[in-house]
Amino acid sequence: MKSSLGMILFPSCSDKEQWSRIITGSNTAFALTGSAALGQLGPTIGLMDIGESDDAYLFRVALPGVKRDAQEFTCNVESDGKVLIRGVTTTGERTVCRFSQVFEMQTENLCPPGHFSITFHLPGPVDPQHLSGNFGMDGVLEGIVMKENQTA
Repeated sequence: MKSSLGMILFPSCSDKEQWSRIITGSNTAFALTGSAALGQLGPTIGLMDIGESDDAYLFRVALPGVKRDAQEFTCNVESDGKVLIRGVTTTGERTVCRFSQVFEMQTENLCPPGHFSITFHLPGPVDPQHLSGNFGMDGVLEGIVMKENQTA
């Protein structure tokens, strides 16, 4: 069965007042494309938390089954606070080869394999040159980026 790409869009605004109204109504704003938007059962790619301190933003994004390969995975932050994450999921396939054995999966509860992208906006402008991140073995990407004009 061949599946087509889908997209779910959750609005995002850069204006602080609009951002506050969206957060109050929805807790977050982001867009999913590719396999992440297919809506199949299993862990959702792209669930996130966003935190704010006086001088920085922290974001955490759930990325279960995502390849941790520098050629397959990118996380870019723009000065307006836009974050774009792209990668490839490796779980959810129907046939799995491990240790010279072939397994036909009885269930398909993990996210589908393939390319995905996630886009969201942080609450305000940032300095993309001051981004630090960690993609943990637990499948959670954590990034800290300094707010604009807070790096001096």
